[in-house]
Amino acid sequence: MAKTENVSDEAIESFKQENKKAGIRVFVAGGSRSGKDSQYIEEAYNLGRKIVEMDFKLDFGLSNRGIMGAVARGVMDGWNAKQGKIDDAPIQGITTEKYFELYPSDDDLIKKMDVVVAHTLEERKQKLLTADFVVFAPGGVGTLDELAYDCVAMQDGMLSIKPFIIYNINGFFHHLLEFLKSIANEGFADPVPFIVVNNAEELEIAFRWLKMKKIDYSNSKEVFVMSRRLVYELPYYSKQKEYYNMDVVTCSERMDFIKEHGTDFDQKVLQNEIHTAYLEKEIEKMYDRLAQTGRDTGIVSSKLAELKKRKKEMLK
Repeated sequence: MAKTENVSDEAIESFKQENKKAGIRVFVAGGSRSGKDSQYIEEAYNLGRKIVEMDFKLDFGLSNRGIMGAVARGVMDGWNAKQGKIDDAPIQGITTEKYFELYPSDDDLIKKMDVVVAHTLEERKQKLLTADFVVFAPGGVGTLDELAYDCVAMQDGMLSIKPFIIYNINGFFHHLLEFLKSIANEGFADPVPFIVVNNAEELEIAFRWLKMKKIDYSNSKEVFVMSRRLVYELPYYSKQKEYYNMDVVTCSERMDFIKEHGTDFDQKVLQNEIHTAYLEKEIEKMYDRLAQTGRDTGIVSSKLAELKKRKKEMLK
């Protein structure tokens, strides 16, 4: 399989030109495996479709399998449906020579991407992090490594702070998020502007909000403030969508109008509604946390009983 600089196919060249245009780039990190639950693959595919729907462009670590392969196929299919074309899509796969050689030369998915071959894994990471924001989907130790690297790079000032969306499918990141909160609370790390979304609806709200606000992604302070704001307001947007079928743009315009021109009473009502939605979401999260803690306790109790049984049998 030829690298993109040697590819002359008209469709792929068209796609490369699309990649060069201005626009928001999304770096998606996720597993090269599919996971045991089919929902992981389904939601990863939907993530790819959402990226195209938002007119974003995808940067990822190059894969044709698992979660990442599903994201890429979602982008491809979404692009084809949107453009009425067959072979091009705004995807940039960034890898190293060693990993690139692992893929067969006739791989139909990868040969349609704009492939960038970095010299080292470190260079690959740096190229991926030129994207405007990051989405973490379920994955293994490679995904965990990417998340840890990005957090350290931001904390140490080697990387400008950017929005991090955690796509928490099936509560996959529950334990990791609790750990990251813990190390920040204990003073071992700086807070990271994680935007946790649990389903496709919340993901779409986050995408539309980030696109609508036109954040200066080179301004770390602005990105951090805006990310925290989205975390706070996202439950309100979600409720307005659920109860009144109000899209993000209309809802945001209504909020801005009340904040600028509304009476003191209207402004207070709005603030109470936003805060109530946030608190309700936090309460829901605490119930989920209790449920998860109960499941963890059950697992520990079962293992403890088994160990005691084995010890008792040995002492007979």
